[in-house]
Amino acid sequence: MKAVNQQLARASISGYRQATGAPAARGTERVHSAGTIRRGFVVVPLAVLFMFSGVFFPADAAAKEGVQLAPLEGARPAQWRVIWTDDPAHRATVSWNTAAPGKEHRVHFKAAEAGEWTVVECDRNGRFTGREDSPVLYYHHCRLTGLKPATKYSLVMESDGTKSPEFYFVTAPDDDRTVRLLFGGDSRSDRPMRQKMNQMLSGLLADQPSIVALAHGGDYIVNGYNLAQWSAWMSDHELTATADGRLLPIVPTRGNHDFGPIFNEIFGFPQDDENYYGFNLAGDVRLLTLNTEVSTAGEQALWLEDELAHWRPKCEWLLAQYHRPAFPAIKMPSSAKRDWVPLFEKFNVDVVLEADGHNIKRTPPIRDGQVDSTGVVYLGEGGLGVKQRTPLSKRWFLQPPGFSSMGHHVQLLTFEKDRLTAQVIRYGGEVADESVIVPHERRQALAHAASARKPVALEQ
Repeated sequence: MKAVNQQLARASISGYRQATGAPAARGTERVHSAGTIRRGFVVVPLAVLFMFSGVFFPADAAAKEGVQLAPLEGARPAQWRVIWTDDPAHRATVSWNTAAPGKEHRVHFKAAEAGEWTVVECDRNGRFTGREDSPVLYYHHCRLTGLKPATKYSLVMESDGTKSPEFYFVTAPDDDRTVRLLFGGDSRSDRPMRQKMNQMLSGLLADQPSIVALAHGGDYIVNGYNLAQWSAWMSDHELTATADGRLLPIVPTRGNHDFGPIFNEIFGFPQDDENYYGFNLAGDVRLLTLNTEVSTAGEQALWLEDELAHWRPKCEWLLAQYHRPAFPAIKMPSSAKRDWVPLFEKFNVDVVLEADGHNIKRTPPIRDGQVDSTGVVYLGEGGLGVKQRTPLSKRWFLQPPGFSSMGHHVQLLTFEKDRLTAQVIRYGGEVADESVIVPHERRQALAHAASARKPVALEQ
Protein backbone atom coordinates (compact mmCIF):
# COMPACT_ATOMS: atom_id res chain seq x y z
CA MET A 1 0.00 0.00 0.00
CA LYS A 2 2.85 2.39 0.84
CA ALA A 3 4.35 1.91 -2.62
CA VAL A 4 1.01 2.71 -4.23
CA ASN A 5 0.66 5.84 -2.12
CA GLN A 6 4.16 7.01 -2.97
CA GLN A 7 3.48 6.45 -6.67
CA LEU A 8 0.24 8.41 -6.44
CA ALA A 9 1.91 11.30 -4.63
CA ARG A 10 4.70 11.48 -7.19
CA ALA A 11 2.16 11.35 -10.01
CA SER A 12 0.17 14.13 -8.38
CA ILE A 13 3.18 16.39 -7.95
CA SER A 14 4.26 15.63 -11.52
CA GLY A 15 0.87 16.65 -12.85
CA TYR A 16 0.91 19.74 -10.64
CA ARG A 17 4.23 20.82 -12.11
CA GLN A 18 3.02 20.11 -15.63
CA ALA A 19 -0.16 22.11 -15.13
CA THR A 20 1.43 25.10 -13.42
CA GLY A 21 4.82 25.26 -15.04
CA ALA A 22 6.49 25.01 -11.63
CA PRO A 23 10.13 23.84 -11.79
CA ALA A 24 11.02 20.35 -10.75
CA ALA A 25 12.43 20.12 -7.23
CA ARG A 26 16.16 19.57 -7.06
CA GLY A 27 17.58 16.50 -5.49
CA THR A 28 15.79 13.32 -4.44
CA GLU A 29 12.18 13.30 -3.34
CA ARG A 30 12.00 12.25 0.30
CA VAL A 31 9.12 10.28 1.77
CA HIS A 32 8.41 10.20 5.50
CA SER A 33 5.70 7.95 6.85
CA ALA A 34 4.43 6.89 10.24
CA GLY A 35 1.69 4.29 10.10
CA THR A 36 -0.53 3.57 13.07
CA ILE A 37 -3.30 1.01 13.46
CA ARG A 38 -5.50 1.21 16.53
CA ARG A 39 -7.20 -1.98 17.68
CA GLY A 40 -10.94 -1.78 17.22
CA PHE A 41 -10.79 0.87 14.49
CA VAL A 42 -11.34 -0.02 10.88
CA VAL A 43 -10.47 3.48 9.69
CA VAL A 44 -6.68 3.33 9.69
CA PRO A 45 -4.93 6.70 9.91
CA LEU A 46 -1.68 6.15 8.08
CA ALA A 47 -0.44 9.67 8.79
CA VAL A 48 1.59 9.59 5.61
CA LEU A 49 3.36 12.87 4.96
CA PHE A 50 5.11 13.23 1.63
CA MET A 51 7.78 15.91 1.76
CA PHE A 52 9.69 16.84 -1.37
CA SER A 53 13.00 18.59 -1.85
CA GLY A 54 12.16 22.24 -1.85
CA VAL A 55 9.14 21.27 0.29
CA PHE A 56 6.68 23.79 -1.17
CA PHE A 57 6.63 25.77 -4.36
CA PRO A 58 6.82 29.54 -4.01
CA ALA A 59 3.44 31.18 -4.45
CA ASP A 60 4.43 33.05 -7.60
CA ALA A 61 5.60 29.83 -9.26
CA ALA A 62 2.21 28.17 -9.05
CA ALA A 63 0.24 30.29 -11.48
CA LYS A 64 1.16 30.35 -15.13
CA GLU A 65 2.63 33.63 -16.23
CA GLY A 66 0.03 35.47 -18.28
CA VAL A 67 -2.53 32.66 -17.95
CA GLN A 68 -5.15 33.03 -20.66
CA LEU A 69 -8.84 32.63 -19.97
CA ALA A 70 -11.39 32.58 -22.78
CA PRO A 71 -12.59 36.14 -23.45
CA LEU A 72 -16.26 37.00 -23.27
CA GLU A 73 -16.84 38.54 -26.69
CA GLY A 74 -20.14 38.58 -28.53
CA ALA A 75 -21.47 35.06 -29.12
CA ARG A 76 -18.08 33.41 -28.64
CA PRO A 77 -18.39 30.45 -26.20
CA ALA A 78 -16.52 30.83 -22.91
CA GLN A 79 -16.70 29.70 -19.27
CA TRP A 80 -17.42 26.12 -20.32
CA ARG A 81 -18.31 23.40 -17.87
CA VAL A 82 -19.63 19.83 -17.73
CA ILE A 83 -22.20 19.30 -14.99
CA TRP A 84 -23.34 16.02 -13.43
CA THR A 85 -26.62 15.94 -11.52
CA ASP A 86 -28.23 12.76 -12.87
CA ASP A 87 -26.94 9.37 -14.09
CA PRO A 88 -23.47 10.45 -15.32
CA ALA A 89 -22.90 7.10 -17.00
CA HIS A 90 -25.55 8.05 -19.56
CA ARG A 91 -26.18 11.81 -19.23
CA ALA A 92 -24.32 15.09 -18.88
CA THR A 93 -25.06 18.79 -19.15
CA VAL A 94 -22.63 20.81 -21.27
CA SER A 95 -22.83 24.52 -20.46
CA TRP A 96 -21.14 27.73 -21.50
CA ASN A 97 -21.71 31.48 -21.47
CA THR A 98 -21.64 34.29 -24.02
CA ALA A 99 -21.60 38.07 -23.78
CA ALA A 100 -24.33 38.38 -26.44
CA PRO A 101 -27.62 36.48 -26.42
CA GLY A 102 -27.20 34.86 -29.82
CA LYS A 103 -29.88 32.88 -31.58
CA GLU A 104 -28.53 29.38 -32.17
CA HIS A 105 -26.60 27.38 -29.59
CA ARG A 106 -25.61 23.75 -30.02
CA VAL A 107 -23.09 21.08 -29.08
CA HIS A 108 -21.29 18.83 -31.53
CA PHE A 109 -20.21 15.60 -29.86
CA LYS A 110 -19.09 12.10 -30.69
CA ALA A 111 -17.71 9.05 -28.95
CA ALA A 112 -14.03 8.42 -29.51
CA GLU A 113 -14.70 5.49 -31.83
CA ALA A 114 -17.44 7.29 -33.79
CA GLY A 115 -16.71 8.78 -37.16
CA GLU A 116 -19.44 11.40 -37.39
CA TRP A 117 -20.50 14.16 -35.06
CA THR A 118 -23.95 14.38 -33.47
CA VAL A 119 -25.44 17.84 -33.07
CA VAL A 120 -27.75 18.68 -30.16
CA GLU A 121 -29.48 22.04 -29.73
CA CYS A 122 -29.40 23.69 -26.31
CA ASP A 123 -32.65 23.23 -24.44
CA ARG A 124 -32.19 26.17 -22.09
CA ASN A 125 -30.78 29.63 -22.85
CA GLY A 126 -31.21 32.89 -20.98
CA ARG A 127 -29.74 35.96 -19.41
CA PHE A 128 -28.25 35.63 -15.96
CA THR A 129 -30.07 37.42 -13.17
CA GLY A 130 -28.10 40.44 -12.07
CA ARG A 131 -28.20 43.85 -10.49
CA GLU A 132 -28.10 47.08 -12.45
CA ASP A 133 -24.30 47.20 -12.23
CA SER A 134 -23.87 43.51 -13.15
CA PRO A 135 -22.19 42.42 -16.38
CA VAL A 136 -24.48 41.27 -19.18
CA LEU A 137 -24.01 37.53 -19.50
CA TYR A 138 -26.00 34.70 -21.10
CA TYR A 139 -26.04 31.00 -20.22
CA HIS A 140 -26.55 28.02 -22.51
CA HIS A 141 -27.28 24.47 -21.32
CA CYS A 142 -27.26 21.45 -23.59
CA ARG A 143 -28.40 18.08 -22.21
CA LEU A 144 -26.62 15.05 -23.62
CA THR A 145 -28.49 11.77 -23.14
CA GLY A 146 -28.11 8.19 -24.31
CA LEU A 147 -24.38 8.20 -23.61
CA LYS A 148 -22.32 5.07 -23.07
CA PRO A 149 -20.66 4.39 -19.70
CA ALA A 150 -16.91 4.92 -19.25
CA THR A 151 -16.63 6.46 -22.71
CA LYS A 152 -14.59 9.38 -23.98
CA TYR A 153 -16.73 11.97 -25.76
CA SER A 154 -15.26 14.77 -27.85
CA LEU A 155 -17.29 17.96 -27.95
CA VAL A 156 -17.38 21.42 -29.48
CA MET A 157 -19.69 24.21 -28.30
CA GLU A 158 -21.15 26.55 -30.92
CA SER A 159 -23.04 29.82 -30.64
CA ASP A 160 -24.18 31.60 -33.82
CA GLY A 161 -21.52 29.88 -35.89
CA THR A 162 -18.63 30.62 -33.51
CA LYS A 163 -17.12 27.44 -32.12
CA SER A 164 -15.13 26.66 -29.00
CA PRO A 165 -11.93 24.63 -29.08
CA GLU A 166 -12.44 20.87 -29.13
CA PHE A 167 -12.65 19.33 -25.68
CA TYR A 168 -13.56 15.93 -24.28
CA PHE A 169 -14.95 14.38 -21.13
CA VAL A 170 -15.37 10.81 -19.91
CA THR A 171 -18.68 9.42 -18.68
CA ALA A 172 -18.92 7.56 -15.37
CA PRO A 173 -18.59 3.76 -15.45
CA ASP A 174 -21.49 1.51 -14.53
CA ASP A 175 -19.40 -1.40 -13.27
CA ASP A 176 -17.26 -1.91 -10.15
CA ARG A 177 -13.92 -0.73 -11.53
CA THR A 178 -11.73 1.54 -9.40
CA VAL A 179 -12.75 5.19 -9.60
CA ARG A 180 -11.45 8.35 -7.96
CA LEU A 181 -13.35 11.46 -6.88
CA LEU A 182 -11.98 14.90 -6.05
CA PHE A 183 -13.77 16.73 -3.25
CA GLY A 184 -13.29 20.28 -2.06
CA GLY A 185 -15.22 23.38 -1.18
CA ASP A 186 -14.94 27.07 -0.40
CA SER A 187 -13.25 28.74 -3.36
CA ARG A 188 -14.79 32.13 -2.76
CA SER A 189 -12.41 34.82 -1.50
CA ASP A 190 -8.86 34.48 -2.87
CA ARG A 191 -8.96 34.43 -6.65
CA PRO A 192 -5.21 33.94 -7.30
CA MET A 193 -5.23 30.97 -4.90
CA ARG A 194 -8.37 29.60 -6.53
CA GLN A 195 -6.64 29.71 -9.91
CA LYS A 196 -3.63 27.89 -8.51
CA MET A 197 -5.81 25.22 -6.95
CA ASN A 198 -7.68 24.77 -10.23
CA GLN A 199 -4.37 24.26 -12.01
CA MET A 200 -3.47 21.65 -9.41
CA LEU A 201 -6.79 19.88 -10.06
CA SER A 202 -5.91 19.87 -13.76
CA GLY A 203 -2.60 18.20 -12.99
CA LEU A 204 -4.25 15.55 -10.82
CA LEU A 205 -6.79 14.82 -13.55
CA ALA A 206 -4.05 14.50 -16.17
CA ASP A 207 -2.06 12.02 -14.07
CA GLN A 208 -5.00 10.05 -12.70
CA PRO A 209 -7.40 9.20 -15.56
CA SER A 210 -9.65 7.29 -13.15
CA ILE A 211 -10.73 10.59 -11.55
CA VAL A 212 -14.35 10.94 -12.64
CA ALA A 213 -15.42 14.32 -11.26
CA LEU A 214 -15.02 17.16 -8.78
CA ALA A 215 -17.64 17.22 -6.02
CA HIS A 216 -17.71 20.87 -4.96
CA GLY A 217 -18.95 21.42 -1.41
CA GLY A 218 -20.23 24.96 -1.97
CA ASP A 219 -19.30 28.60 -1.34
CA TYR A 220 -17.93 29.29 -4.79
CA ILE A 221 -18.10 33.06 -4.29
CA VAL A 222 -18.72 35.62 -1.51
CA ASN A 223 -22.10 37.03 -2.57
CA GLY A 224 -24.56 34.81 -4.40
CA TYR A 225 -26.27 37.81 -6.01
CA ASN A 226 -23.00 39.19 -7.43
CA LEU A 227 -22.82 38.07 -11.07
CA ALA A 228 -19.34 39.54 -11.53
CA GLN A 229 -18.02 37.20 -8.82
CA TRP A 230 -19.75 34.23 -10.41
CA SER A 231 -18.36 35.17 -13.83
CA ALA A 232 -14.83 35.22 -12.42
CA TRP A 233 -15.40 31.82 -10.81
CA MET A 234 -16.67 30.35 -14.09
CA SER A 235 -13.68 31.71 -16.00
CA ASP A 236 -11.32 30.29 -13.40
CA HIS A 237 -13.05 26.91 -13.66
CA GLU A 238 -11.66 26.69 -17.21
CA LEU A 239 -8.26 26.08 -15.58
CA THR A 240 -9.38 22.64 -14.36
CA ALA A 241 -9.21 21.36 -17.97
CA THR A 242 -6.11 19.36 -18.86
CA ALA A 243 -3.60 20.37 -21.49
CA ASP A 244 -5.10 17.87 -23.95
CA GLY A 245 -8.61 19.26 -23.44
CA ARG A 246 -10.20 16.94 -20.89
CA LEU A 247 -12.95 18.70 -18.93
CA LEU A 248 -13.47 17.87 -15.26
CA PRO A 249 -17.20 17.34 -14.56
CA ILE A 250 -18.49 19.18 -11.51
CA VAL A 251 -21.05 17.89 -9.00
CA PRO A 252 -22.39 21.10 -7.41
CA THR A 253 -23.47 21.65 -3.82
CA ARG A 254 -25.10 24.90 -2.68
CA GLY A 255 -23.30 26.72 0.15
CA ASN A 256 -24.43 29.48 2.48
CA HIS A 257 -22.81 32.15 0.29
CA ASP A 258 -24.46 30.78 -2.86
CA PHE A 259 -27.90 32.29 -2.18
CA GLY A 260 -30.10 33.60 -4.95
CA PRO A 261 -31.12 32.45 -8.43
CA ILE A 262 -27.72 32.58 -10.15
CA PHE A 263 -26.61 29.22 -8.70
CA ASN A 264 -29.43 27.41 -10.49
CA GLU A 265 -28.77 29.35 -13.68
CA ILE A 266 -25.08 28.37 -13.68
CA PHE A 267 -25.60 24.67 -13.03
CA GLY A 268 -28.73 24.15 -15.10
CA PHE A 269 -31.17 23.42 -12.27
CA PRO A 270 -34.83 24.38 -12.68
CA GLN A 271 -35.58 27.84 -11.30
CA ASP A 272 -37.09 26.65 -8.00
CA ASP A 273 -35.03 23.49 -7.57
CA GLU A 274 -33.85 22.80 -4.01
CA ASN A 275 -30.60 21.19 -5.14
CA TYR A 276 -30.59 17.76 -3.54
CA TYR A 277 -30.11 14.74 -5.76
CA GLY A 278 -28.22 11.46 -6.12
CA PHE A 279 -26.52 9.27 -8.69
CA ASN A 280 -23.92 6.52 -9.05
CA LEU A 281 -20.29 7.47 -9.63
CA ALA A 282 -19.74 3.83 -10.58
CA GLY A 283 -21.77 0.65 -10.41
CA ASP A 284 -21.22 0.27 -6.67
CA VAL A 285 -20.56 3.88 -5.57
CA ARG A 286 -23.56 6.10 -4.76
CA LEU A 287 -23.17 9.84 -4.06
CA LEU A 288 -26.00 11.85 -2.49
CA THR A 289 -25.79 15.64 -2.65
CA LEU A 290 -27.78 17.44 0.05
CA ASN A 291 -28.62 21.09 0.71
CA THR A 292 -28.10 22.66 4.13
CA GLU A 293 -29.49 26.00 2.85
CA VAL A 294 -33.10 24.80 2.87
CA SER A 295 -34.91 22.79 5.52
CA THR A 296 -32.86 19.72 6.43
CA ALA A 297 -36.03 18.13 7.85
CA GLY A 298 -39.32 17.56 6.07
CA GLU A 299 -39.24 16.54 2.43
CA GLN A 300 -35.45 16.49 2.14
CA ALA A 301 -35.05 14.17 5.13
CA LEU A 302 -37.78 11.88 3.79
CA TRP A 303 -36.07 11.82 0.40
CA LEU A 304 -32.74 11.03 2.08
CA GLU A 305 -34.23 8.14 4.05
CA ASP A 306 -35.79 6.67 0.91
CA GLU A 307 -32.52 6.99 -1.00
CA LEU A 308 -30.47 5.36 1.74
CA ALA A 309 -32.95 2.53 2.22
CA HIS A 310 -33.01 1.82 -1.51
CA TRP A 311 -29.30 2.08 -2.28
CA ARG A 312 -27.60 0.66 0.80
CA PRO A 313 -28.26 -2.97 -0.22
CA LYS A 314 -27.20 -2.24 -3.81
CA CYS A 315 -23.90 -0.35 -3.34
CA GLU A 316 -20.59 -1.18 -1.78
CA TRP A 317 -19.94 2.50 -1.10
CA LEU A 318 -22.53 5.04 0.01
CA LEU A 319 -21.56 8.66 0.63
CA ALA A 320 -23.13 12.09 1.01
CA GLN A 321 -21.95 15.64 0.49
CA TYR A 322 -23.31 18.97 1.75
CA HIS A 323 -22.01 22.32 2.94
CA ARG A 324 -22.53 23.07 6.65
CA PRO A 325 -20.97 20.39 8.87
CA ALA A 326 -22.68 18.17 11.39
CA PHE A 327 -19.33 17.69 13.12
CA PRO A 328 -17.58 21.03 12.53
CA ALA A 329 -13.94 21.72 13.25
CA ILE A 330 -14.66 25.38 14.06
CA LYS A 331 -18.32 26.37 13.99
CA MET A 332 -21.40 25.05 15.76
CA PRO A 333 -23.10 21.94 14.32
CA SER A 334 -25.65 22.54 11.59
CA SER A 335 -29.14 21.04 11.61
CA ALA A 336 -27.69 18.18 9.58
CA LYS A 337 -26.58 16.68 12.89
CA ARG A 338 -30.17 16.51 14.12
CA ASP A 339 -31.90 15.51 10.89
CA TRP A 340 -29.38 13.52 8.84
CA VAL A 341 -26.82 11.94 11.17
CA PRO A 342 -29.35 9.44 12.63
CA LEU A 343 -30.14 8.36 9.07
CA PHE A 344 -26.47 8.09 8.15
CA GLU A 345 -25.96 5.79 11.14
CA LYS A 346 -29.14 3.79 10.59
CA PHE A 347 -28.14 2.94 7.03
CA ASN A 348 -24.38 2.67 7.61
CA VAL A 349 -23.22 5.44 5.32
CA ASP A 350 -19.49 5.07 4.71
CA VAL A 351 -18.27 8.66 4.29
CA VAL A 352 -19.80 12.13 4.57
CA LEU A 353 -18.17 15.13 2.87
CA GLU A 354 -18.57 18.55 4.52
CA ALA A 355 -17.26 22.06 3.78
CA ASP A 356 -17.74 25.59 5.23
CA GLY A 357 -15.06 25.57 7.97
CA HIS A 358 -12.02 26.53 5.83
CA ASN A 359 -9.69 23.89 7.27
CA ILE A 360 -8.85 20.19 7.03
CA LYS A 361 -10.74 17.57 9.01
CA ARG A 362 -11.15 13.82 9.28
CA THR A 363 -13.16 12.37 12.13
CA PRO A 364 -12.87 8.82 13.43
CA PRO A 365 -15.90 6.64 12.70
CA ILE A 366 -18.79 8.02 14.77
CA ARG A 367 -21.97 6.36 16.01
CA ASP A 368 -24.29 7.55 18.80
CA GLY A 369 -22.06 10.51 19.58
CA GLN A 370 -18.90 8.52 20.21
CA VAL A 371 -16.06 6.78 18.44
CA ASP A 372 -17.28 3.46 17.09
CA SER A 373 -15.53 1.31 14.50
CA THR A 374 -18.87 0.70 12.74
CA GLY A 375 -19.69 4.39 12.49
CA VAL A 376 -19.56 7.13 9.86
CA VAL A 377 -16.44 9.09 8.89
CA TYR A 378 -16.77 12.83 8.20
CA LEU A 379 -14.26 14.56 5.93
CA GLY A 380 -13.91 18.29 5.12
CA GLU A 381 -13.91 21.33 5.44
CA GLY A 382 -12.92 23.36 2.36
CA GLY A 383 -9.73 24.80 0.91
CA LEU A 384 -10.12 25.48 -2.84
CA GLY A 385 -9.09 29.13 -2.57
CA VAL A 386 -10.33 30.59 0.69
CA LYS A 387 -8.27 31.87 3.62
CA GLN A 388 -7.74 29.04 6.07
CA ARG A 389 -8.72 28.92 9.74
CA THR A 390 -7.19 27.06 12.67
CA PRO A 391 -9.38 24.09 13.66
CA LEU A 392 -10.38 23.52 17.28
CA SER A 393 -8.31 20.38 17.58
CA LYS A 394 -9.38 19.70 21.18
CA ARG A 395 -12.88 18.71 20.05
CA TRP A 396 -13.26 15.02 20.78
CA PHE A 397 -13.87 14.00 17.18
CA LEU A 398 -10.69 15.75 15.98
CA GLN A 399 -8.36 14.06 18.45
CA PRO A 400 -6.51 10.89 17.38
CA PRO A 401 -7.48 8.75 15.59
CA GLY A 402 -9.14 11.81 14.00
CA PHE A 403 -7.12 14.49 12.23
CA SER A 404 -7.28 18.26 11.78
CA SER A 405 -5.06 20.85 10.16
CA MET A 406 -5.27 23.77 7.75
CA GLY A 407 -4.04 24.68 4.28
CA HIS A 408 -5.37 24.96 0.75
CA HIS A 409 -6.17 21.43 -0.32
CA VAL A 410 -8.35 18.94 -2.13
CA GLN A 411 -9.51 15.51 -0.96
CA LEU A 412 -8.86 12.57 -3.28
CA LEU A 413 -11.08 9.55 -2.67
CA THR A 414 -10.21 6.23 -4.31
CA PHE A 415 -12.97 3.61 -4.38
CA GLU A 416 -11.90 -0.01 -4.72
CA LYS A 417 -13.89 -3.15 -4.07
CA ASP A 418 -12.30 -3.84 -0.69
CA ARG A 419 -11.30 -0.37 0.49
CA LEU A 420 -11.84 3.36 0.22
CA THR A 421 -8.69 5.46 0.49
CA ALA A 422 -9.04 9.15 1.36
CA GLN A 423 -6.07 11.46 0.85
CA VAL A 424 -5.71 15.15 1.67
CA ILE A 425 -3.47 16.78 -0.95
CA ARG A 426 -2.30 20.24 -0.04
CA TYR A 427 -1.45 22.92 -2.56
CA GLY A 428 2.06 22.03 -3.67
CA GLY A 429 1.52 18.27 -3.65
CA GLU A 430 2.04 17.31 -0.01
CA VAL A 431 -0.17 14.43 1.09
CA ALA A 432 -1.06 15.69 4.55
CA ASP A 433 -3.31 12.82 5.66
CA GLU A 434 -4.42 9.44 4.47
CA SER A 435 -6.96 6.99 5.80
CA VAL A 436 -8.42 3.68 4.70
CA ILE A 437 -12.02 2.57 5.22
CA VAL A 438 -13.28 -0.94 4.57
CA PRO A 439 -16.86 -1.75 3.46
CA HIS A 440 -19.60 -1.47 6.09
CA GLU A 441 -20.29 -5.19 6.26
CA ARG A 442 -16.62 -5.86 6.93
CA ARG A 443 -16.55 -3.14 9.60
CA GLN A 444 -19.50 -4.69 11.38
CA ALA A 445 -18.05 -8.19 11.13
CA LEU A 446 -14.76 -7.06 12.63
CA ALA A 447 -16.53 -5.23 15.43
CA HIS A 448 -18.68 -8.27 16.20
CA ALA A 449 -15.63 -10.52 16.24
CA ALA A 450 -13.80 -8.15 18.57
CA SER A 451 -16.73 -7.98 21.00
CA ALA A 452 -17.10 -11.78 20.99
CA ARG A 453 -13.54 -12.45 22.01
CA LYS A 454 -13.22 -14.03 25.46
CA PRO A 455 -10.18 -15.05 27.48
CA VAL A 456 -9.21 -18.63 26.77
CA ALA A 457 -8.34 -20.76 29.82
CA LEU A 458 -5.07 -22.61 29.69
CA GLU A 459 -5.35 -26.39 29.57
CA GLN A 460 -4.70 -28.04 32.91
